Amino acid sequence: MSAPVTIPGTREQCAALDAVDPLAPFRKEFTLPANGVYLDGNSLGVLPVRTPEVVRRTVEEEWGRDLITSWNKHGWTELPYTLGDRIAPLVGAGAGEVVVCDSVSVNLFKLLTAALRMRPGRRTVLGERDTFPTDLYIAEGVTGLFEGGSSVLMPSVDDLDAYLDEGVAAVVLSHVDYRTGRLLDMAEITARVHRAGALMIWDVCHSVGAVPIELTACDVDFAVGCTYKYLNAGPCAPAFLYAAPRHHAVAEQPLTGWFGHAEPFAFDSGYRPAEGIGRFLTSFPSLLALSGLRATLEIWEQVDLREVRAKSLALTGLFIEQAQGLDVVTPRRPEERGSQVAIRHPDGFPVVQAMIERGVIGDFRAPDLIRFGFTPLYVSYTEVWDAAAALREVLASGEWRAERFNRRGAVT
Repeated sequence: MSAPVTIPGTREQCAALDAVDPLAPFRKEFTLPANGVYLDGNSLGVLPVRTPEVVRRTVEEEWGRDLITSWNKHGWTELPYTLGDRIAPLVGAGAGEVVVCDSVSVNLFKLLTAALRMRPGRRTVLGERDTFPTDLYIAEGVTGLFEGGSSVLMPSVDDLDAYLDEGVAAVVLSHVDYRTGRLLDMAEITARVHRAGALMIWDVCHSVGAVPIELTACDVDFAVGCTYKYLNAGPCAPAFLYAAPRHHAVAEQPLTGWFGHAEPFAFDSGYRPAEGIGRFLTSFPSLLALSGLRATLEIWEQVDLREVRAKSLALTGLFIEQAQGLDVVTPRRPEERGSQVAIRHPDGFPVVQAMIERGVIGDFRAPDLIRFGFTPLYVSYTEVWDAAAALREVLASGEWRAERFNRRGAVT
């Protein structure tokens, strides 16, 4: 059970909380809109101030000056491991249990294939119907490669027990629902899946950096996550993969590339997987993208996740309180929500565009959800108060009905 959360009732009380906020000093670490409020860190985190310099050093000094010697001189070869070890504390894992590589989709493909191989005779991957689509698409693709394989979608995670049977090899769930912001009980669900003899794979994209995660304590088998949302590593930054040590020696992933080989520079014609978490590597991630991750992890190593969670619950609670009368679909109970608030509105898209014109940046998810993400390291209480006031004004004025707000781009 979460500790009680104090929700400010006036803008003055918000300002008072900002004045004593232990996370307030981190605001200077980020490049923020001069005259706006950024509430879309659950989709793309803002630019850390230090990132351009780290990328510059990578380009001009490591690549430009030291050239190929940088693989050894600057530890390029070890970055998937060293950065994975730096992410590990953010997800409740240990050294050698997390590796940075590829994208979430590619990593999930590896893990699902490994899971099906580890549960011979079981050919079903179970997921939630409304989870993030890439998880569903990858599950469908993987099971199609196995004779008798099937991807089964539950209407809701609340129906889990009705779908768990002896044919289920693995269950894939999002720790935080990308639509509603609902936070699932990782330990309790993992235990239920294990009792049914299946493996548990968690997608932590919408919780890492916003919610304390305890993969080891929850006995999780595998997990995937991204670094470009709350972790602020940059657009299309590399993903990461977690595998419990008990599976390292037996898991067989299908993308057996050069960097997952036990001895890449032996140039063997046959494949031998690396020991430990390295067996999940395929190719080397983009070095420039890794630079963005290196930069932001310097910040995260100074952060207390308990303070992040406490402020997250206060910010989301404040916004929900100020959104009275609207169709808020995010759970009110603190222990059941992540760090976003979603509101259902039949004209959600133009409402979001009108908000953006006012300087409050959120996003829209079809068919009718307005989403606002709250990143505690750089979002203040007064900003949340002002954003909620702007939303009420936009809805009351009807300004969102203007034709310009209904023009859709490729990304919503």
